[in-house]
Amino acid sequence: MTSAPAFTAWERVEAALALLAVDPAGLKGLWLRARASPLRDLVTGALTSLPLPLRRIHPTIGDEALFGGLDLAATLASGAPVIARGLLAEPAALVLAMAERCPAGLAARLGAALDQPKHCLIALDEGAERDELLPNGLIDRLGLFLDLDGLQSADTRPPALDADRLAEARARLPHVMLPERAGETLARVAAQLGIASLRAPTLALAAARAQAALEGHDVVTEDDLRRACDLVFAHRALPACEESPPEPEPPEDSEPPEDQPPPEEQQGEEIFPEEMLVEATRAALPADLLAQLAAGRAARMARGASGTGAAKGGNRRGRPLPSRAGLLGTGARIDLVATLRAAAPWQPLRRKQQNSDAVLLVRPSDIRLKRFRETSDRVLIFAVDASGSSAMARLAEAKGAVELLLGQAYARRDHVALVAFRGRDAELMLPPTRSLVQTKRRLAGLPGGGATPLAHGLQMALAVGMQARARGLTPTIALLTDGRGNIALDGSANRAQAEEDAQKLATSIRASGLPALVIDTANRPQPGLAALARALDAPYLALPRADAYKLSAALGQALGD
Repeated sequence: MTSAPAFTAWERVEAALALLAVDPAGLKGLWLRARASPLRDLVTGALTSLPLPLRRIHPTIGDEALFGGLDLAATLASGAPVIARGLLAEPAALVLAMAERCPAGLAARLGAALDQPKHCLIALDEGAERDELLPNGLIDRLGLFLDLDGLQSADTRPPALDADRLAEARARLPHVMLPERAGETLARVAAQLGIASLRAPTLALAAARAQAALEGHDVVTEDDLRRACDLVFAHRALPACEESPPEPEPPEDSEPPEDQPPPEEQQGEEIFPEEMLVEATRAALPADLLAQLAAGRAARMARGASGTGAAKGGNRRGRPLPSRAGLLGTGARIDLVATLRAAAPWQPLRRKQQNSDAVLLVRPSDIRLKRFRETSDRVLIFAVDASGSSAMARLAEAKGAVELLLGQAYARRDHVALVAFRGRDAELMLPPTRSLVQTKRRLAGLPGGGATPLAHGLQMALAVGMQARARGLTPTIALLTDGRGNIALDGSANRAQAEEDAQKLATSIRASGLPALVIDTANRPQPGLAALARALDAPYLALPRADAYKLSAALGQALGD
């Protein structure tokens, strides 16, 4: 079986641009990570081959520019309401400059626009630090990724994009067929690469169809699928971890079940070899780049673990910020003093130009809008292991550490929630509150003993965190456990199933974007708990023989206090 050779760095750029030019709406767009340079200009100049008009936007663009609204200047001039059309009224390729600074509100609006099959987004990411990345909602939606760091001008050339070939591929695209099990195969490959989003296999299918149309194929081939995985999955994959020990081989005298086909027949049923797709995808990008992207996502999600809650812009309350130029729209508040200050120097010239005796002539460019920075409250969700194994070892120290942190949280006016898990279930002993006395009383009365339902504790902490976020709080989960989970979510005493359930819950917490911290309270560091911290994308602290004060200091430092 033969396959197409791997991409070189510049061939990867050309391949991504070609697929985007064939099906921009299906692939949703391109995440281009590069600082401003002639090389980036060379790549962005090739975007003219897209069948959509290019529209440049910036992170501070308002809803009026995107969705349209009342044109104040035209309305004042005509004496009748004039409605201006927004950039999203017609299909377009939106070029977002400084995309790493895109606020959450704009990312949500652009994500909703990309969910409609008519727009695409080219996100120009100029981030210098590893945590300067696109918002997760845009990363999840954009099908293609290019990183120009390390590329030399000598290794590049003008992108080879044949207009006639692209036009033929666009005409052929609606007729390209997918093999029956292509979607299932891509979903399994994504799962093996650690990709949790279901959008990724869908984008890979769109890339495979575009590649087949570009090559003149009527049906997607194995080579088309490999190239699609290379371009769509590579930057989403988690860095390869240590291989798990091989499963024990069955005894030689054991016979396969009658209903199980021979190995040759099983292999013959596979349309695409998943192992080859996984290996080719992992080899598509350097391991250090995958690690940097993964670390950047973790750092961005953990920003809520800083000493203050999440900051968000507003126009009603909070700390005042300098006003900015803008157009009046829904919810906008005019800064009258700043507007008059901007219009004052031009009054003599405007009266002369308009031959008017008006006391004040204000134009749309003079309007200044008020801005505020509102900081949400933080809630620390302590998930404390109160099982028998933990009680024998470190429960007293864990209680002491939490109690010391309560005083610090009270000084900052943070909320605190307490989740305890022991026996067969987890219990919310205290919902988010600022009552220091009540929290200490519940903590002191926390009994120890029983089995370790670690998965139930993570499930309860996730539910409390999502409820707190819905109330406008910034949640952080602090897990204190010895890691010896032995109760599964179904209530059975199955250690293997319990560990699998805990890993699944950790993946869900990571996908939700809740920052977390794992404190290993066992007498000796537990490898399983370190693996759980990796699944959470959370810091791991192993603190053998530490008293309550050392544990409190480490936890406070990790949370940014």
